[in-house]
Amino acid sequence: MDSRFTISGQGRSTDVHVASATLWFLPVQTRVPLKFGTEALTSVTCARVRLRVVSRDGRAAYGWGETPLSVQWVWPSSAPYAPRHSALKLFCELLTQAWANFGDWGHPLELGYDFTELLLPRLVEDFNASRLNNSQLSTRLPWLAALVCCSAFDLALHDAFGNLHGVPSYSTYGPDFLSRDLSAFLSPAEDVAVSFAGRFPRDFLRPQRLDRLRAWHLVGGLDPLEESDLRGDEPKDGYPVLLADWIQRDGLKCLKVKLRGNDADWDYQRLIKVGRLASAHEVEWLTADFNCTVHEPAYVCEILDRLRVEHPRLCDMLLYVEQPFPYELEEFPIDVHTVSARKPLFLDESAHDWKLIRRGRELGWTGVALKTCKTQTGALLSACWAQAHGLALMVQDLTNPMLAQIPHCLLAAHVPTIMGVETNAMQFYPDASAPEAKVHPGLYRRVSGCVELQSIHGPGFGYREGEIVRTLPDPTASFGS
Repeated sequence: MDSRFTISGQGRSTDVHVASATLWFLPVQTRVPLKFGTEALTSVTCARVRLRVVSRDGRAAYGWGETPLSVQWVWPSSAPYAPRHSALKLFCELLTQAWANFGDWGHPLELGYDFTELLLPRLVEDFNASRLNNSQLSTRLPWLAALVCCSAFDLALHDAFGNLHGVPSYSTYGPDFLSRDLSAFLSPAEDVAVSFAGRFPRDFLRPQRLDRLRAWHLVGGLDPLEESDLRGDEPKDGYPVLLADWIQRDGLKCLKVKLRGNDADWDYQRLIKVGRLASAHEVEWLTADFNCTVHEPAYVCEILDRLRVEHPRLCDMLLYVEQPFPYELEEFPIDVHTVSARKPLFLDESAHDWKLIRRGRELGWTGVALKTCKTQTGALLSACWAQAHGLALMVQDLTNPMLAQIPHCLLAAHVPTIMGVETNAMQFYPDASAPEAKVHPGLYRRVSGCVELQSIHGPGFGYREGEIVRTLPDPTASFGS
C-alpha cells in the first residue's frame, strides 16, 4: 500500500511535518467486565504512539498519543472478537508507516484534517479490500474503528507541535499558528446565518481552562447495585464493587446509567433502582445511555413519559439521553424530535465529524458527545460547528487509562460541556495508570465527585512524560528518521 501523500498550499514559519512514527501496544485487563451493547469488555489493548516532527528551520520535537482499541465499541459485530482485535492492531501498524510518509507541512489541525479527509478513506478501502479478498475477516473495518486507530497519531501530532514551540497545545489554535480559518474546514447549515470566515477554534474554547471537573461515573449493565446482586466472583482488590460504596468513596454527584435498549421493562426498572440509590446518597444528576440498540423513538419516549408520571424527581435528575439509536446515521436516519422534545438528546457514536453532526441536527438531535478517540482534530472541529449551531456539548469517555486520560480531560476543561466529564478508567482498570497517577494524582482518582487538572502544565498536552516511570515493551512498528 503506497501511503505517500502530500498537499500543496501556503504555510507559516511555525509549520511542521512528521519525520517519524513509532507504535507500541499496551495490554490492559479489566477488574470487572464492561458491557457494550451485546458484548462485554474484559481486556483492551492501548495503542501508544510517538511522533517526531521537524520545523522549517530544522528543529525537532516528539509528541505522544494514546487510545484504547476498544473492539466492542468501535466495531460491534457478531464476528469473533480475535479477528477484529487483530485487524485493529494491523491497521495501526499501517498507519504508523502512513503517518511517517505523510509529506505535508502545516499545523496539526490542518495536517490532521487533510490526513483524515483525504488519505484515511483510501487506507481503509485498501485495507478492507485486502482483508476481505484474503478471507481474513468477514466484515469491513468500520470508519469509527479507523478514526480510533488514527486518533493516537493525531493526538501525538498536536502534542509534538506544542512541545516544539514550547507552549500548551491549546494555545496554538488561533491565527498565530494556523494558516486556515474554520471556513476551510466547516460549512454552516443552510437554515442559520453562521459564518466561519475569520474564526478559529480558540474562538469556541474557554478563555481559561478549568482545573476542576465534575466526574461522571459509569453504572454498567453488569454492575451490582446492592448485595443481592453479588455473584461471589467479584474482585477483592481494595476498590469498591457496589455502587453505594463508589458514591461514598469518590463523593460522586453524577451517574451515567447503561441500559439495554431492547428490554423496556428492564431499562425502566434499572433507571428506578439506580435513581433511588442515587437520591439516597445525594447524587444530583443522571444520564441514560441506551447503547445504540433502539430503533423506534417511541421506545425511549414511553420510558421517559412513564418516569415523569411515576417518578418525577428521578425524571428531573435525568440531565440528558445518550445515543439510543444505531450509530450508522446515514443508514438509519431516524427522526428523533419526539425524544429531544422531552430531554436533551446527545449524539455519541454517530458524531464522527461535523458533517454527521449537521445531519443529526436535521433529525432532531440537540447535543454532541465529543471524544478525543475520534481524533483531537475532529473533536475540535465538531465542538466549533456544534456551538455555532446551538448544540450542547459533553465529553465522553472510552475508559481512558494512562496517557489517554490527559487529553481527554483537557478537552473537557477547554470546551463548555453541559456538566464536567465522563471518566471511568479508575472503575475498570485503576492499577493500569499507577505510574501516571504518581505524577497526576488528581486525574486518576475522583475526590468530592471531581477530577483535578492542576498537575497538567508545560508544553504540548502537559503529559510530563519524562517524570512518568513506565517501562515500555519493544515497539511494534517504527518508520522514518
